[in-house]
Amino acid sequence: MSTINEIVALLLALVTGALLGVIFFGGLWWTVQKGFASKQPALWFFGSLLLRTGIVLAGFYVVGRDQWTRLVVCLVGFLLARLVVTWVTRTIEKPSYVIKEANHAS
Repeated sequence: MSTINEIVALLLALVTGALLGVIFFGGLWWTVQKGFASKQPALWFFGSLLLRTGIVLAGFYVVGRDQWTRLVVCLVGFLLARLVVTWVTRTIEKPSYVIKEANHAS
């Protein structure tokens, strides 16, 4: 019975890590979108960094609870979410403020 409980705890740690990764990397993508269009981009980037890092550190602290295996599985979920968010945001149309490369010969 305890091995089933541990498997469930590890699955929850994986899902929580993925959720933390989506919050962190999705929030980073959203911050870049809003920050470049803002008149005060430094405020956007610094505030977002503090908020995202605080949420992720608190999440890892709660999930870890003195068990390194849960912490490692949470980190794996976090990194998997990075791959997913990167893939999803590459398929989204680029914003209008992105400067297009010059089309000339060197």
